[in-house]
Amino acid sequence: MAVCSALQDDEVNELERSMSFVRLEPNDALVEEGEPRRRVYTLTSGMLRLSLALPDGRRQITGFLMPGDYLGLADDETYAQTAEAVMPSGLCSFSVRDMDRLTERFPRLRDRLHLMTRTALRQARETQMILGRLAPSEKVASFLLSLSARAVAHSRPASPVQLPMTRTDIADYLGLTIETVSRTFTKLKTQGLIRLPDPHSVEILDKERLATVAGITIN
Repeated sequence: MAVCSALQDDEVNELERSMSFVRLEPNDALVEEGEPRRRVYTLTSGMLRLSLALPDGRRQITGFLMPGDYLGLADDETYAQTAEAVMPSGLCSFSVRDMDRLTERFPRLRDRLHLMTRTALRQARETQMILGRLAPSEKVASFLLSLSARAVAHSRPASPVQLPMTRTDIADYLGLTIETVSRTFTKLKTQGLIRLPDPHSVEILDKERLATVAGITIN
């Protein structure tokens, strides 16, 4: 658990006593946008998608959570977004009251949560940058590179990039149609930038050229 990484063994034991475990199947909702925020969560396995309801009834996917990510930390009295499972997922759950008490007792935990909040804000900025790009190829390339970087940050391989979400999810995240997403994957494949071994993974063959398409600079 990423939230435990800053704690000593005895502190982890106390955190675990306040914890319950949640298991979700694909498309199960964990929280709904606008619900009172009573619990906070850290994802231990699987993937969650975050979404907002638009005034016309459509949804806008705003992000995807990976194991180690935290949910509910930056929200106020209500959950700002709906969170649903993309695939079978497990989460550790804490009441807001218990987490507030624990952060008062353990400064290292408080500091860790502040770091996770900053990470979430940085990911939100990355999402804004992706959505602000005009060409579909720029959006898809940026999306793949972002997921690759996040995988590395979670001690996972940079490639192949795992895509457990559907093409519809990707389209709703990038503000594109499903057909455009599929054509763009094919285009990047034809250009020799990626390989598509199966519908749910993308192997990055040329990271530098993919970054050029995305219009970003990589280290």
